[in-house]
Amino acid sequence: MTIGEGFDETDDDLPDFGSEFYSKYEPKEVLGRGISSVVRRCVDRKTQQEYAVKIIDISNEKASEAETEALKEATRNEVDILRKVSGHPNIIGFVDCFESLTFFFLVFELCKNGELFDHLTRVVTLSEKKTRQVMRHIFEAVRHVHSFGIVHRDLKPENILLDESMTVKVTDFGFAVELQETELLTDLCGTPGYLSPEILKCNMNLDADGYHKEVDLWACGVIMYTLLVGSPPFWHRKQMVMLRAIMDGRYQFSSPEWDDISDYPKDLISKLLVVDPSKRLTAEQALQHPFFESAEAQKGTPQFVPRRKFKAAVFVVRCIHKMKHWSGHFPISLQAVKEDPYRIKDIRKVIDGCAFRIYAHWVKKGEDQNRAALFENSAKVELKRMVSERRNRFRRKTPNLGSSSTSDVFMF
Repeated sequence: MTIGEGFDETDDDLPDFGSEFYSKYEPKEVLGRGISSVVRRCVDRKTQQEYAVKIIDISNEKASEAETEALKEATRNEVDILRKVSGHPNIIGFVDCFESLTFFFLVFELCKNGELFDHLTRVVTLSEKKTRQVMRHIFEAVRHVHSFGIVHRDLKPENILLDESMTVKVTDFGFAVELQETELLTDLCGTPGYLSPEILKCNMNLDADGYHKEVDLWACGVIMYTLLVGSPPFWHRKQMVMLRAIMDGRYQFSSPEWDDISDYPKDLISKLLVVDPSKRLTAEQALQHPFFESAEAQKGTPQFVPRRKFKAAVFVVRCIHKMKHWSGHFPISLQAVKEDPYRIKDIRKVIDGCAFRIYAHWVKKGEDQNRAALFENSAKVELKRMVSERRNRFRRKTPNLGSSSTSDVFMF
C-alpha cells in the first residue's frame, strides 16, 4: 500500500461510533499513513490473529459531494478487484471489508517485513539470485491479475510487500481497472518513474491510441533494473527530461554498476523496456525467459557415476586447502582507489550503504525517484563553476602562497 503524509489521525483519535469492524477487530498501532487513509495493525478479538486494516476517510469537509462519491466509487471498485484476484500466493490476502457513513475498513493479511522499497533502501541492491526470486513472484502475480482482464497501473517497490518468509505480495489496487480485451485506457495515473511511453503519449497527444495491460510489464522492467543496481533507469532531476527519456526508451547499462551483472537479466530488462507495447514481453513470456530457466536447467535425478563423484570430492578438498591460505581479498593499489573508488565493487557497496543509512529518511519522505540522487557522484555544473571561480579569485589575491594544492587547502 502506498503510504504518505497527510492523514492526521492520532493514536487516540479513532472513530468513536459503533460498527461491525470494532466489534470484530481491535485496532492497534499505526503502520503507515496516506492522504486520506491510515493503516493500522489490528487483532481479531476471537482468534487473536493479526491483520492490517486500511481505514479510508471519506468525510473530508473540503471535498465536494461529487468528489466524495467518486472516492466511494473508487474504493468499491478496489474492493471488487481485490475479491477477484485475492487468493494467489503473491497477491495481498484480502480478508474483510466494512463500510460506514464516514469510513471504509479494508482488512488485509499482515506482511511483517514491510515494503520492498524499505528493504531495498536497507540493502541498496539485490543479487541476481534474489532478484530472480522477487521478479518471479511479481511476474506470477501480474500473470494472475491479467488473466482476469485487470490492469494494476501502479506497480512499484512501494506497492510490493514482503511477508515473514520474504514472499512477495503485490498490493494497492487503487488504480487497477478491469478491461475488455480490445478496450483501451487514456487517463494518466501512476508514479512518474514507472509510467510507460504509451501512458505519457495519451497525456501529450490527443490522437494517441491508448494503452492496455502492457503498461504493467514496463513497470516490471523498471523494478527489475532498480533491484539490481539500486537506482531507476530513467531518473533525472528535471522531470521533463526524465519523461522524454521514457518516451524515447533511452536508458543504459552503465559502468561500473552493471559490470558484474550477467547478460540474462540485461536481456530480460531490454525486452520489457520496449517503447512499442506490441513488442514487449507478456508476463507469461517473461517467466519463460532464460533468466528464470537458467536456475532450473538441470532437473531430474542425476545418474550416479563413482569416478565423477571421486573427482568432485578431490576437487572440493583441494579448494578447501587453498582457501585456508587465501586472505579473501585481492590487492588494490592506492592509486586506483584515488582515481575512481566507486569502480571497485567492495568500496562501492560501502559507499552506497553509508549513503542510504544517512539519507534513508530523506528518500522515504521525498518522491520515489529521489533515491536515485544518492547514486550521482558527479558535482553539478554550477557547483564546479563556483568552486573554480573561488579558487581563481583566491589565487589572484594571494600570488605568493605557493603551489595550487596549497591554495586549495587554504581556500576551504
